Amino acid sequence: MRDDTYTVVGAGAIGGTLAFSLARAGHRVRVIDADGAHVAAIRAHGLTVARGEHRESVPVEAATPDEFDGTVHRVLLAVKAQATDTALSWIAPRLAPDGWVVSVQNGFNEDLIARRIGPERTVAAFVNIFADVIEPGVILDGGAGALVVGERGGAPVSARVRGLVDDLRSWGPAVASDNVEGYLWAKAGFGAMLAATALADAPMAELIDRHGPAMDAVAAEVFDVADTSGIRLEAFDAFEPEAFRRGADPEARRAATGRLTAWLRTQSKDRSGIWRDLAVRRRPVEVTTHYADVFELAGRHGVATPVLRAVIDGLRELERDPELMAESRLDALDRLAGPAAVPSAAPSVPDSDDVRPDAASVQADAVQADAVRAWLAARQEEMVRDLGRYTSQESASDDPRALAACLSWLRDWLDDALGTAYTEEVLEREQGGDILVRRYAGTGERPVLLLGHYDTVWPTGTLAEWPFQRDGDRITGPGVFDMKAGLVQGVWALRALDALGLPRPACTLMLNGDEETGSLASSDAIVAEARDSRATLVFEAAADGAIKTARKGVGLFTVTVTGQEAHAGLDPTAGASAVEELAHQILRLGALRDLEAGTSVNVGVIEGGTRSNVTAGRAVGRLDIRVATAAEQARVGAALAALRPVDPRTSVEVTGGWNRPVFERTPEVAELADLARGCAALLGYELRETAVGGASDGNFVVAAGLPVLDGIGAMGSGAHARSEHTTVTGMVERAALTAVILGALARG
Repeated sequence: MRDDTYTVVGAGAIGGTLAFSLARAGHRVRVIDADGAHVAAIRAHGLTVARGEHRESVPVEAATPDEFDGTVHRVLLAVKAQATDTALSWIAPRLAPDGWVVSVQNGFNEDLIARRIGPERTVAAFVNIFADVIEPGVILDGGAGALVVGERGGAPVSARVRGLVDDLRSWGPAVASDNVEGYLWAKAGFGAMLAATALADAPMAELIDRHGPAMDAVAAEVFDVADTSGIRLEAFDAFEPEAFRRGADPEARRAATGRLTAWLRTQSKDRSGIWRDLAVRRRPVEVTTHYADVFELAGRHGVATPVLRAVIDGLRELERDPELMAESRLDALDRLAGPAAVPSAAPSVPDSDDVRPDAASVQADAVQADAVRAWLAARQEEMVRDLGRYTSQESASDDPRALAACLSWLRDWLDDALGTAYTEEVLEREQGGDILVRRYAGTGERPVLLLGHYDTVWPTGTLAEWPFQRDGDRITGPGVFDMKAGLVQGVWALRALDALGLPRPACTLMLNGDEETGSLASSDAIVAEARDSRATLVFEAAADGAIKTARKGVGLFTVTVTGQEAHAGLDPTAGASAVEELAHQILRLGALRDLEAGTSVNVGVIEGGTRSNVTAGRAVGRLDIRVATAAEQARVGAALAALRPVDPRTSVEVTGGWNRPVFERTPEVAELADLARGCAALLGYELRETAVGGASDGNFVVAAGLPVLDGIGAMGSGAHARSEHTTVTGMVERAALTAVILGALARG
């Protein structure tokens, strides 16, 4: 073969169209394609292009990658974007020293090519060709398009570029340019609109006409990212990118949309290649690869891309099940886009009531909050599925094997849901379940601690008689309210922020396995982690929808009375009854109650004696004491220490201690509560706060003088009871609230 042979790697829609045109014009052409049936058909019948009922074929050399091992000089790389690296592994060892590769692909591939074969051997190109492979060896010509070639990085047009363009004019209106990048970014905006149309089974032009908010927003987001690199956008075909920039004149945009859809209706191909890959070929789409660079650059510069991310997420779902195509997905995108496109920079949240955000910032915050809620609402069934799978992992506090199995499941689930954490620790505990600590990257030097527990009060075997169930909006099952739904909501809040390209703080997820038994083996680790964090969010369940800004301290004490045994009938005065003494002490303990001050004392279990005819030599009372203030805790503690027997022949011993300190509404707690109320207002509802008698691991954190927001977990009721339940709508609402709070914390 001579050096002037064109080697087209990837003879699909684009590569096949260009190979056909070059061969028909008399150029020597070789196609390399991994599809054996496609290659065999080209060998047997030539490369064929169909235009309506008319077909035309030209002979070209065709081979699979395994069949050709010669040298290549002028390479047109036309594989799917996700196959670029694999194709370069085949090209690199075969490329002549003076050879070069031009990327006639969709997406941004030039940098990868340059890294693999060298920048001097890499040529940039922009291609907008409407074509499809309709059968082995046959390409459907979809109509006129655009083709622009140039050197990388905006270098002046070279002799090799001019020569290539001259040859490619055998296809159509190919041109040379020193701004190929401007065309590529313009196409990325147009391509995002076409990608959105692939979410439904209808012509592109009709969907673009019917879903203006989504189409305008997705293009504007791409161009927001382009602006961070100073890209000068270039118009092509009937697409006018300037009309779709953020802030463009609405009338000009409507007119540009009309011209675009009118042009699309002239094309013989009324649906995108993305749609065909999903609906016809049932294979992964390349567009998810195209926008990886866009998302990376957006993240680097803090540009929000919620609508574009929702499009890509939707396409990934359709890759698994194309039958889920529906125009309702575009309706959801319209709602996500809101009355105006989401702003490119995340607005700030005021730090105090003294700072009033301007109207634009308030509207921007509300749009982002709505975007988060809409994204989560569209995935509520996935949230329910995750909760069902989690609830099916029994995790009784007193079953080490069940706790270990549940924690192992959680680690796998978190990997799937959030990706691999940048660090992970498993703190082993002999008493109680191990503690999982995972750290996820984000903004800020100090992370936000997301605190929860994975143990439950329900004994192993409960699921056999009371499995996870859903009845409409209501979900029941052991642990769904306390607190498995809370963890699911927290994870999905992080997923929403990531999917929408919204900022979030660095986060540390900490899960302990002994909360229901007092966190005796984990409290020190929790406080240590909280000291290294900006704030702690506790995913315990809400109290009738309210967050918990005060909790009582909890004391678990045992009063043991030792008496003197004797025969109660033969010698009734010889003994000293421990049971009778314990009764005196119970009355004294009852006098410690002060319900107005929030102090309760409950002797919940008593035991003593051996037989009814024996004066009891020992009696025990077990106490649960709840106090609302540190002062009450000190008063009750002093009274317990001062207990003395009524009968001097007996002795009284008090053991145990304050299992959890008081959770008081400190200024730091109040500040986080104010932030949460403001975030709830963005979501359209009023968030209440309350004080409760139950304790949580947040008690330890507040007592250490650290800021805590508690009770942002499940909506519902029935903790520790067979009436335990949560709701689907509550899961969406609370996950959205968590995401908006985290977004606000990320912005300072």
